[in-house]
Amino acid sequence: MKVYGVIMAGGGGTRFWPLSRQAKPKQLLNLSGKEVMVNEAVDRLAKTADKDDIFIVTNKTQADAMKSVTTGRIKPDHILAEPSARNTAACIGYAAMEILKKYGDGIMVITPSDAFIKNSDEFTRVLSVAVKEAEEHDKLVTVGITPTFPSTGYGYIKFAKESNAGIDAASDSTEIKAMKVEEFKEKPDLETAKAYVASGNYAWNSGMFIWKASTILKNFEVFLPEIYADIHKIGNAMQTPDEQAVINEVYPQIQSISIDYGIMEKSSDVMVVPGEFGWNDVGSFDMLKVMHDEDADGNVVVGNCVNIDTKNSVVYSSGRLVTTLGLDNVVVVETEDGIMVCSKDRVQDVKMIVEKLKAEGKKEYL
Repeated sequence: MKVYGVIMAGGGGTRFWPLSRQAKPKQLLNLSGKEVMVNEAVDRLAKTADKDDIFIVTNKTQADAMKSVTTGRIKPDHILAEPSARNTAACIGYAAMEILKKYGDGIMVITPSDAFIKNSDEFTRVLSVAVKEAEEHDKLVTVGITPTFPSTGYGYIKFAKESNAGIDAASDSTEIKAMKVEEFKEKPDLETAKAYVASGNYAWNSGMFIWKASTILKNFEVFLPEIYADIHKIGNAMQTPDEQAVINEVYPQIQSISIDYGIMEKSSDVMVVPGEFGWNDVGSFDMLKVMHDEDADGNVVVGNCVNIDTKNSVVYSSGRLVTTLGLDNVVVVETEDGIMVCSKDRVQDVKMIVEKLKAEGKKEYL
């Protein structure tokens, strides 16, 4: 069965302001110093699905920039533009209908656009197990990350240790198996996270999914019938002169809900393939340390910077010289039209700056 790649790239990346903006969010940034994040995601996925069979779902405000950035990698008509952001259920349902109606059923391998993965070969090996599980057993499959520390910032997936469908990566000495999912857990407190990690049957929720296009649409029909009806309307208009008009009319009215809440937590046919391949969701500036080596003082320094007596900080210059003196545990980010300085302990709250700018009508900085 053909494998299709689907990259979800509609987010705003507000915790990376002022680097990330509405027209050029995090997935369109080169944070690693090698390539923009969405292209890194495409190149990884191209080891599992042919590049001609990879799709990107993004917001209409980002679609032109996405086409430009991915030129030579993704077919322009494989960039699906959402008229409005309606969360991951709508995004995935739209992609599934697009594939089924225009190209035929197949395995969808769905990943975010803005995760960092250090070991792409191991990632590919984990996906191969997930694809086999979805194809041979018609399951909903997610990829779990084997926890390396008791994180309170990630959701967790509880799985039955001994339950699997007998599919593994036999070519490698380290066996990978699909495990039966027992429960999805919200972000825990520290003591609960420690217990999860110690038990050995929890994985971090990576937000990656593998299943047949036909199978996920059947699950929409069962668990999210209103969304299914909307997606079905769009599907009926596909390959007709009314396609774009129907998308523009229907899509903004679709219920906004995540695929996790809408389907994954309700279905009894969910499997997880746990793996460890150097994954990080790079959700805030402090996580740049996974992409860049820290200096002797524990700083991540990018660009034109001079730092004196500065420790445990992130200093990022987009062009102009940035100098620091006597700082500890701070983040300093410079762009052409804005500078952001915050305590490293508050990096998750950078999105509050975006909200404040929006409330004050300073749209030129968004």
